[in-house]
Amino acid sequence: MPFPVPCLAMAAMIAYITARDRDEALRIGKALVETRLAACINVLGEIHSVYWWNGRMEESRECGLLAKTDSSRAEALVSKVKELHSYDVPCVVLWPLAAGNPDYLGWIEKESGNA
Repeated sequence: MPFPVPCLAMAAMIAYITARDRDEALRIGKALVETRLAACINVLGEIHSVYWWNGRMEESRECGLLAKTDSSRAEALVSKVKELHSYDVPCVVLWPLAAGNPDYLGWIEKESGNA
């Protein structure tokens, strides 16, 4: 069954960010909302990460963060996360939202400073 809402030419995006802990994720997320680089954020629960760093496989506990933003804010959002983050190379990646509730997608665009 196809998705009930047709693809929309919306600029809404989701940013996925990892942080060293919940406090850092919340601090970064609040700064993104306060500066209107994101319409809203969700701090996720603890995640267990396995990754390569400096030639070694590492494991750590981290906290995930989702930020809803507009594509025109993507570059500034990445810069802000890098400025506030404790990691040398923070994970901050963005995915475009192809479809969804048109009212919600429009709200993301409006509240991330683009209406």
